[in-house]
Amino acid sequence: MSSPKFRDLSTGSKSLVLLELCLFAGSLILTVYLNSLFLLVEHKDIPINILVIYGIIFAFVVQLSSLALGLYNSKLRENFRGIIRRLLVSVAIAFFIVTLINPFYGEQSLAVEILAMASFFGLIIGSSFRYFTLQVDFFGFNKRHVLVLGSGERASIIEKRMRRDVDRQSFYVHGFVVMDGDTEHGGIVNENRLIIEGSLVNYALEHDIDEIVVANDERRGNLPVDELFACKIRGVEITEILDFIERETGQIAVNLIYPSWVIYSNGFASGNHLRNTLDWIFNATMGVVLFLVAWPIMLITAILIKLDEGLSAPIFYFQERVGLDGQAFNIIKFRSMRIDAEKNGAQMASENDDRTTKIGKFIRKYRIDELPQILNVIRGDMGFVGPRPERPEFVQQLIKNLPYYNERHNVKPGLTGWAQLKYPYGVTEEDSLEKLKYDLYYIKHRSFLLDLLILIRTVEIVLFGKGR
Repeated sequence: MSSPKFRDLSTGSKSLVLLELCLFAGSLILTVYLNSLFLLVEHKDIPINILVIYGIIFAFVVQLSSLALGLYNSKLRENFRGIIRRLLVSVAIAFFIVTLINPFYGEQSLAVEILAMASFFGLIIGSSFRYFTLQVDFFGFNKRHVLVLGSGERASIIEKRMRRDVDRQSFYVHGFVVMDGDTEHGGIVNENRLIIEGSLVNYALEHDIDEIVVANDERRGNLPVDELFACKIRGVEITEILDFIERETGQIAVNLIYPSWVIYSNGFASGNHLRNTLDWIFNATMGVVLFLVAWPIMLITAILIKLDEGLSAPIFYFQERVGLDGQAFNIIKFRSMRIDAEKNGAQMASENDDRTTKIGKFIRKYRIDELPQILNVIRGDMGFVGPRPERPEFVQQLIKNLPYYNERHNVKPGLTGWAQLKYPYGVTEEDSLEKLKYDLYYIKHRSFLLDLLILIRTVEIVLFGKGR
């Protein structure tokens, strides 16, 4: 997935956001206009300029709810029924919020009935538009034509990791250019392999190539620097394979990293003491607020655990984890597994773990078991967003076997994280490697806006029971 900035979105994604802004705003304006014709509800006349502002506010709240429910996730895999369900929840949430805002409009406030009708029209119009986008492949507009320089092992990651249409929504691969020094073993198998005899510049211009991805295995003496320079000044974007993968998948290819790329690339800064202090204040404040909201759920969960396994059964589970700078701390969770779950030694949790209790399956699915970690957040052991902390028994082995794994400990661990949004439960070392790719992406791009995006996306996971 690309970096969460509006300018980095594809033309189709930007158009979707802007068009739906107009559609939802228009639904409120249309409702007021129809009411003035048929006099269904009595209300004072509102100047058109103020009505437009009301419409934009209504549309913005609907779109913010839609974002929280994943409707602007370019790789959302839902059928039309699933999209309508999410859109219905989004509009319902927006109606509730706008109803709370409405009294602040004063004498020019709208009748609640008008807001209800506007929400209904917004749902109908939004559903119809979404159906249209599904039928005509709306996100396919203005895809970049990409030429990959290389056909060996480095280039093959595009074929292996981005082989589905949903992974290539923002680009077409024109082909992979065979280069001297490319390894034959593990290279491109099914994609279009090209041999360019003449000028790379002429080929790129003749075939309307928008971007060249440099992915050859052996670059020393084999990289056509002059040709790439000429392509660059003629408007063809030149991208390093690591940057391309990072942009399109939202992860960093750990197996392709070389030290100079880390040194010269932007990001990876974590020594800002002011930011770290503000992070703790924000996390501690949010932790207190969340506790005040969630304590009834926590109380009911504790009672259910006792009823399920007996009054003598422990409610909480304390486990040592590795945090910031490699320091160990005890994480607190509602116990979701049997008391003897680790009688044979430490084991990684899996998605359908047979050690979970009846109540445990439910609270793990909706992440209720994580709620006691609010105390860890308030104490400063963790934040709301960050790489998930692992157990010392696993960390030492993973540091030995996975390059750059220890870099996860340069930031505080979190209740949720980029890897938890993008990758399911994993029990193998290969799964840990995949999660590490996402964790390094988060560490490199760490910002308040990215944290906010992750928190909003986590709401979708919790509401729809997609716990990871």
